[in-house]
Amino acid sequence: QVQLVESGGDLVQPGGSLTLSCTASTRTHTFYFMAWYRQGPGQQRDLVARITALDSTAYSDSVKGRFTISRDNDRNMLYLQMNDLKPEDSATYFCHANDYAGHVYWGQGTQVTVSS
Repeated sequence: QVQLVESGGDLVQPGGSLTLSCTASTRTHTFYFMAWYRQGPGQQRDLVARITALDSTAYSDSVKGRFTISRDNDRNMLYLQMNDLKPEDSATYFCHANDYAGHVYWGQGTQVTVSS
């Protein structure tokens, strides 16, 4: 059973930075697609950033220029560097992965709160 475990969520002031990490229980090179999603209270889960096996990245318009997604296949890790955080970035952030067999995996989420 593949597991994804997020960490790094915290309370941070507006303008601050955080780095989220996602640890996979299997080799991340088996995932052709990895991503970060976020979900606020009473809201749908939205794609924040994604990275493919060829390290092609894409971002939602709301985080473009502030967030950076990266993966380290040697450590089986996915990261999300978040800069210039805003209150509207507050949400539970989820790690997501798709493997080449068509299986979809989700982590349990990590809470990010941006508030003064």
